[in-house]
Amino acid sequence: MSIVEKLCRTADEIRFDVQKLSTEKKNEALLTAAKKLVERQEEILAANREDIAAGRASGMSEALIDRLTLTGSRIEQIAEGLRQVAELPDPVGEVMDEFVRPNGMKIRKVRVPMGVIGVIYESRPNVTADAFALCFKAGSAVILKGGSDAIHSNIAITDALRDSLADCGINPDAVQLVATTDRAATRELMMMRQYVDLLIPRGGAGLIRAVVENSRIPVIETGTGNCHIYVDKDADLEMAMKILINAKTQRIGVCNAAESLVVHKDVMDKFLPMLSAKMQEYKVLLRADESSRKFLPLSEAATEDDFGREYLDLILSVKTVGSVEEAIEHINRYHTGHSDCIVTENKEAAEKFLKEIDSACVYVNVSTRFTDGFEFGFGAEIGISTQKLQARGPMGLREITSYKYLVTGDGQVRG
Repeated sequence: MSIVEKLCRTADEIRFDVQKLSTEKKNEALLTAAKKLVERQEEILAANREDIAAGRASGMSEALIDRLTLTGSRIEQIAEGLRQVAELPDPVGEVMDEFVRPNGMKIRKVRVPMGVIGVIYESRPNVTADAFALCFKAGSAVILKGGSDAIHSNIAITDALRDSLADCGINPDAVQLVATTDRAATRELMMMRQYVDLLIPRGGAGLIRAVVENSRIPVIETGTGNCHIYVDKDADLEMAMKILINAKTQRIGVCNAAESLVVHKDVMDKFLPMLSAKMQEYKVLLRADESSRKFLPLSEAATEDDFGREYLDLILSVKTVGSVEEAIEHINRYHTGHSDCIVTENKEAAEKFLKEIDSACVYVNVSTRFTDGFEFGFGAEIGISTQKLQARGPMGLREITSYKYLVTGDGQVRG
C-alpha cells in the first residue's frame, strides 16, 4: 500500500471520531494549536529558512519567495486565525431549514461534516494551518499536500498541529500531511475517491487546472486572480490612486492583488500622468493600450494576452474606455471571476457595476486586497472559490460542510 493510500484510509477510518467531537473540544484543540505554533516559531522559522534558501537557489521569483516566507508576525497572524476560528459558531448541527408537511411529517435540513477533505496547495505554508483549522472545526478529517518548495515549513507546522491534538486527547490523524516532494503523490491523491469526499486546490493556474481536469474526487475550484480596478469618470482620483497602490503593490504574489487597470477616457489626462509617476516610484511596469500610452511615455504596448494575465509581479495592464458599460464589458471578458473594483462617486455607476460584474467579490471604493477570509471575519480561509456551485468567494466553515434531511413522523406511509 502506498503512503498516499495509507493516509487516505486512515482519514476515512477516523472521520467519525472527528465528527463526534463537541464544539468545546474542537475549540480547545484550536486554541492549543495556536499557542503551540507561537511557542515553536523558532523551529518553524528555521524550517522555513531552509525552504527559502532552496527557492532562491532554484531561481524562484521574489513574488513567490514572498508567498513562501514566514516571519514572527506572520506566524502570530496564523495563530490568530486559529483563535478566530475557535470563536466562530460551529456549523455542525445547524438547522438550515425546517418545515412540516400536510401529513404531519417533520423535515429538518441540518448541516453536517463533509467527512474527509483533501487540500492540494503551493508555496504558502500558512495554508497548512488555515486548512486544518477550518476542516477540523467543520468536523472533517483533512489530508494536506503542499508544494515541494515549502516541504520543511509544512512538516514543522503539521507536527505542531498534530502534537496539539494529541495534547487534547484527540487522534492526531485528524490532520495528515503527504510529506513527500514526489509529484506522483499528488496525482495519486486525486484518485482516492473511495476515501476522500472533497478536494480543494490552492495555487497557480497550472495546479488548479490539473486538479480540475484530472481529479476523480469532487473539486471546489479556487481561481487565479486577474483582478481589475476601474477608475470611473466620477472617481475621486486621490482615492483611486491610494486603492490602486494598495491593491497592486502591498503584496504582489497573492491572488487578490490588482493586475489590470481600466480608466475612463474623461479622466485619463489627469489620472494617467499621476499613475506614471507613482508606478515609477513603486517600480511597476505598465503595459498599456494605444490611447493610454499618450500619457504613459515609459509604458510598453499591451498585447491581447496582457489584459487577461495574472502577473504576480510588478506589472500592470492599462486600458481606457469610454463608458462604464465598456468597462464592464472589458472586465467581464478578461477577468477570472475573482475580485473587481470600481472607484466612483456616482451611485448609479456603482450600482450598475455591482449588478453586472460577474465576479465572486465586487467592490466599490475598496481595495481588492480585502478578498480574504480573515478580512471577511471568517477566521482563516481554505481558499477563494471562483466557481458558482457549492461555494463562491472566500470559503469559511459553512462552505466546506454538507447537509442532510432529518425526517420524523408518527407512522406515515406513502399512498
